[in-house]
Amino acid sequence: MNIKDAKAKGLIIVFTGNGKGKTTAAMGMALRATGHRLKTLMIQFIKGSWHYGELEAVKKLNPYFEIVPMGNGFLSLRKGEIDPEDLQAIADAWKFSRKKIASGKYDMIILDEINYVISYHLLPVEEVLEVLRSKPKSLHLILTGRDADTKIVEIADLVTHMEEIKHPFHKGTKAQMGIEF
Repeated sequence: MNIKDAKAKGLIIVFTGNGKGKTTAAMGMALRATGHRLKTLMIQFIKGSWHYGELEAVKKLNPYFEIVPMGNGFLSLRKGEIDPEDLQAIADAWKFSRKKIASGKYDMIILDEINYVISYHLLPVEEVLEVLRSKPKSLHLILTGRDADTKIVEIADLVTHMEEIKHPFHKGTKAQMGIEF
């Protein structure tokens, strides 16, 4: 079945939890979609300042898969407040996301780390819900990040909660190229 088939239903998918693999699971779905020549866009709300391996790999999948990093790398807190540059990056990423979702040009859009942004109250959940409810019918939307809002979970068609059982970081192992970035 082709996603562009009139009977196709675009799903709302959430990858959340404290374990690794949320973005990786979304990338796996994007890879699968790309294999079917479905146009996929990943918008990264927080990532942006580092050079991640997936940015190089996805260049080889163009024009079917594109990643747009729009964050500053981390959300920096000063005296309990979010840096104004981070707030602006989030606002820009959300405006860009809404435009791309409404465009009808994509079969799948991944809103990477948007759950963090919502849980930190930097983007109103009601605004996101409004966009989810009005998305093109055949568009798959994937939302990643810890602490998915219960209202997002309720509206979603598929929710996977990643649970950390063990992580090498706790034994002092630093982030590994090809694993964390």
